[in-house]
Amino acid sequence: MAGCEATTALLPRSGVQGKDESWGMVIPTEVREEKPGGGEKLRILVSEDTAHQISTDPWYQVGFVLTTGINSSYVLGYSQSIMVPLGWIFGTAGLLLAAGISFYANSLVARLHEVGGRRQIRYRDLAGHVYGRKMYGLTWALQYVNLFMVNAGYIILAGQALKLNEESLYNLHDATIEEDLKEIRFEREFTFVKIRKKAAIEREALYVLYRDDGVLKLPYCIGIAGIVCALFAFGIPHLSALRIWLGFSTLFSLVYIVVAFVLSLRNGLNSPARDYSIPRLHNRIFSTIGATANLVFAYNTGMLPEIQATIKEPAIKNMEKALWFQFTIGGLPLYAVTFMGYWAYGSSTSTYLLSSVQGPVWAKTIANIASFLQTVIALHIFASPMYECLDTRFGREGNPFSFQNVLFRILVRGGYLTINTLVSALLPFLGDFMSLTGALSTLPLTFVLANHMYLKVKKKQLSASKKTWHWLNVVGFSCLAVIAAIAALRLIVSDSKRYHLFADL
Repeated sequence: MAGCEATTALLPRSGVQGKDESWGMVIPTEVREEKPGGGEKLRILVSEDTAHQISTDPWYQVGFVLTTGINSSYVLGYSQSIMVPLGWIFGTAGLLLAAGISFYANSLVARLHEVGGRRQIRYRDLAGHVYGRKMYGLTWALQYVNLFMVNAGYIILAGQALKLNEESLYNLHDATIEEDLKEIRFEREFTFVKIRKKAAIEREALYVLYRDDGVLKLPYCIGIAGIVCALFAFGIPHLSALRIWLGFSTLFSLVYIVVAFVLSLRNGLNSPARDYSIPRLHNRIFSTIGATANLVFAYNTGMLPEIQATIKEPAIKNMEKALWFQFTIGGLPLYAVTFMGYWAYGSSTSTYLLSSVQGPVWAKTIANIASFLQTVIALHIFASPMYECLDTRFGREGNPFSFQNVLFRILVRGGYLTINTLVSALLPFLGDFMSLTGALSTLPLTFVLANHMYLKVKKKQLSASKKTWHWLNVVGFSCLAVIAAIAALRLIVSDSKRYHLFADL
């Protein structure tokens, strides 16, 4: 990763250390004027040191980018990963509290977008400006390890959606056979019974022929998902180019969320009393800590400066609008499906809600297809910082759909996603590793660094009480990160004994 030092598509650039010991890049800039709250004009130097587009997207497009992240297929697991270990009271309070804290921390990062006389379009650029060269490299490593693991998680989710569609076909055949056998029991005419029974046997034979070929095991489904994600990456040159795909992403999210919500509601109304007690496991403490880490993961991207780089001026004001959209309207689907799934199935809800719901096979199939397609789009968002690094490092310029640029994306992005897919298939219980990287990167980047950088940059403007508040956040989230890392390591050791490589879970 250290080899991906930023360069421009126009001129080669090298990293330099400024007189104030901040670390940044020598870049071409253009001067823009913006009126801050006091009315005085302030000269902002806008960085163009990237092969991707910046300052082009309206705030609502960026808002949909953010909501695409939080309403991805991961929401289908929050009923189990958050609500089951925490219960109704702490789970509900935790989701709302985490939303408020995450909104606050992201707002701090958004307000630091224009410091040092220019826009900080990457998280590592911002950290390098505030702390120096070493922190530039450390932030780079933490961020991209985290994003790599998130992308691997998306590929696993897409593979699971394909796997469940195969199982839906099994359920369809099985349900049809059972229906046939019931009718056989009640039919009196011998001929009609014989015809129905023959049809049932034929359908069962077709299922066994389809099922026994072994093609759709989870590792193979993950491989298919990786190929589709790569094809999508070849055709979308940068984050701003998503545009209409964000509309499709929203539609796909609504499809699987609405299906999961409606079927869970129907199942809940027709089911006996559920058990909502918190499971008494030997690792209950670690499960609770893991659930707390999942609360943080649910709302945060770990790449806010990269997303903010695409927004039109005034960047800070527009980003705040996008954040308000994310944490109000954008969060409603997450709450709906999480609470409904837990209400319907209680402590027995599965890690992927669509595998718990009972209902029409066609509805579950459509929901899984929507989940698969939305995951492909969401992965592109979290992979875009790596794409931007590679495109900028190797000087991609001109028409993004020219032959050489498309070939470049096929080779470079295809290679990156091949590694991502291989890791996903190799370790399908990757969630434990994601918990570890979340503890070591998402928590520090989103909460610890956000508060500490704000302290460093705004220290002369903050009162003693505000300084104390930020220091409490720094210390508190640092402790939580350490505890969450220990819990994740313990889960990795435990699951490594139960699962083998390339497991068909």
